[in-house]
Amino acid sequence: MAQLGVLSALDAAKTQWYHFTAIVIAGMGFFTDAYDLFSISLVTKLLGRFYYHVEGAPKPGVLPPNVAGAVNGVAFCGTLAGQLFFGWLGDKLGRKRVYGLTLMLMVICSIASGLSFGRSPNGVMATLCFFRFWLGFGIGGDYPLSATIMSEYANKKTRGAFVAAVFAMQGFGILAGGIVALIVSAAFDHAYKAPTYSVNGKDSTAPEADYIWRIILMFGAVPALLTYYWRMKMPETARYTALIARNAKQAAADMSKVLQVELEVEEEKVEKIGTASSNSFGLFSKEFARRHGLHLLGTTTTWFLLDIAYYSSNLFQKDIFTAIGWLPKPENMNAIHEVYRVARAQTLIALCGTVPGYWFTVALIDHIGRFTIQLMGFFFMTVFMFALAIPYHHWLSHHAGFLIMYSLTFFFANFGPNATTFVVPAEIFPARLRSTCHGISAAAGKAGAIVGSFGFLYASQSTNPSKTDAGYPPGIGVKNSLMVLGGINFLGMVFTFLVPESKGKSLEELTGENEEDGNEIQQSSSTQTVPV
Repeated sequence: MAQLGVLSALDAAKTQWYHFTAIVIAGMGFFTDAYDLFSISLVTKLLGRFYYHVEGAPKPGVLPPNVAGAVNGVAFCGTLAGQLFFGWLGDKLGRKRVYGLTLMLMVICSIASGLSFGRSPNGVMATLCFFRFWLGFGIGGDYPLSATIMSEYANKKTRGAFVAAVFAMQGFGILAGGIVALIVSAAFDHAYKAPTYSVNGKDSTAPEADYIWRIILMFGAVPALLTYYWRMKMPETARYTALIARNAKQAAADMSKVLQVELEVEEEKVEKIGTASSNSFGLFSKEFARRHGLHLLGTTTTWFLLDIAYYSSNLFQKDIFTAIGWLPKPENMNAIHEVYRVARAQTLIALCGTVPGYWFTVALIDHIGRFTIQLMGFFFMTVFMFALAIPYHHWLSHHAGFLIMYSLTFFFANFGPNATTFVVPAEIFPARLRSTCHGISAAAGKAGAIVGSFGFLYASQSTNPSKTDAGYPPGIGVKNSLMVLGGINFLGMVFTFLVPESKGKSLEELTGENEEDGNEIQQSSSTQTVPV
């Protein structure tokens, strides 16, 4: 069966202005996601000092292990649920209808998490966790919807770069989180002078410091609000309208506007494609397992394994920085200055390793392909993890070297599996299951993030009981934790072989949606005007 005219027009379209607006609209969601998910790690030490200060203790207060785990991990639990729910909803109701909903949820919960109040410290943390969960739920919906919308709008030549560019906005979100924290903490540090903890424990945390974390968390609502209007104006993707809703007229009208060309309405063809046997199997059918079972196994396992390594390193940067002596000991800083130092360290890592990695992927993904980038990324992550772990005691006295290696691990995560695991699931599954399958893959990733963030929290504790953080049992130490992460990255490399290469092919070619009872018929030359 010939490709629908509307879809071949999209596949062959030159890169135009609407491609860039789509990247920005979808990308701002991701910018907000990353800002919201990673900004919490900038303020956890402050929360510990402010709410869990113990009078006369030699070290500043820290969040108890169960509270730290909840504050760090609860948004991931929400994200996992949101990815599955909104992924499924995006295939049922349409990408666009669900898209505004996720954004509003993010705006409301960002503001609400900054307004967390309670009588007791645990009350404040419980309220914060409640809103962080629902914030995560909204963020979760953004993953499958943004990826699906972008891949369905893009042309086949540069589709990889466009979907990766949406994801790359995550890098700017992490960077923005660091910069906002720097500005807020510098302003407060200037206005409210406080002694270091070792000089005067109680006064080292100015009462006004309570506003800092609230401002940092609430700022996440700003970029989301700015894009709400544009999200609502975006037309539904032609692939949803034509292949799932089977409304040929609407699809042609929407895309004629977007592409600024006349497109013919092909109602019979839409009906024919919709009723073909290759377009009727469901997610739990034998036919799906035969065609896409291994693909789904590949996209879920690689994302799961990657996120264990990626999030455990990212969320606990500040612990690693302190362990190698890049941050002063907490007792030698006051509360506000500590926020500043942690934010400065994270911003530097984001600038040097995180952001450049994403854009390397954008530049090269349509030239060297998804498979190569993913395999290479996992390979180098494995190498650098072992290079950090085996001579770990050497790095304790060579901070610059440790930092370079650590940045390189991030660079190859982002110029590697972190970007490709997001791109591929949006390309290789049929339109009516695309958002669902992307949601399932992304949720597997978030399950990995939960394992990584909770697991690393306990595992990285010192083996010596006298050196652990308050309330934690002895762990296996940072060195052995890094060894485990190296092994996980190696497994990721193995599972990459299950994922097909999708470079340069149209989405329908990849999913077999144009097949008619097992035989693919050559595309007939359609009579329509498309700018070449």
